[in-house]
Amino acid sequence: MFIGHFAPAFVAAALGPRAPKLATTFIAAQLVDWGFFTLALVGVEKMQVEPGATAMVPFDLYFMPYTHSLAGTGVWAVVFALIVMLWSKNALGGFLAGLVVLSHWLLDWITHRPDLTMAGGEATYGLGLWNYPAIAIPFEIGITVAAFLFYIRRSRGPIGQPMILMIVLLAFQAVNWFGPEPTEAGPFLYIQALIAFGIVTAIAAWVGENRYFIRRGGLAAPSV
Repeated sequence: MFIGHFAPAFVAAALGPRAPKLATTFIAAQLVDWGFFTLALVGVEKMQVEPGATAMVPFDLYFMPYTHSLAGTGVWAVVFALIVMLWSKNALGGFLAGLVVLSHWLLDWITHRPDLTMAGGEATYGLGLWNYPAIAIPFEIGITVAAFLFYIRRSRGPIGQPMILMIVLLAFQAVNWFGPEPTEAGPFLYIQALIAFGIVTAIAAWVGENRYFIRRGGLAAPSV
């Protein structure tokens, strides 16, 4: 899953003036993937290209206990929540950001073949929705668009910037689904993924700086 991970990010950022900013929730949504591809670059976590691993994704994600185990994701969520709380002096914002980090494991569990663990070890989990493109594609697009519309309806500001963000997300997803499959896992693939995350997060920051929420009494207020 790629853009579907940003559905919880849109929802969390739409929950009012005390919600974390969209850039924060976008970082949270892919935080464990930021971690995975960074650790893969230095050889700590590992993957390989395996054509036919699933109908949609040719990756064998065979060693990622520090980022994609449930325990590992929980640690990343708690640390990120504390950072947001301390940085913004906003307990609710930190809590919501942590929940977005945790959502990554749940969404991966739905889509991945069994390659997720509870805390490392031999037992693996995953429902394998990637083997059913006719379900996986509308599911990922559907939750993302629904969450995006929720964010737009709950906030105020120019519509052009959010539309650019959505177009970029859909374009990246189209390349992910329909572009040429990579032939090998390595630094080029890992850096490419990190750059994609960076681009969408930068656009999300631009969007978030120009969206406002309506307090009771009709006064506009930015998120924190």
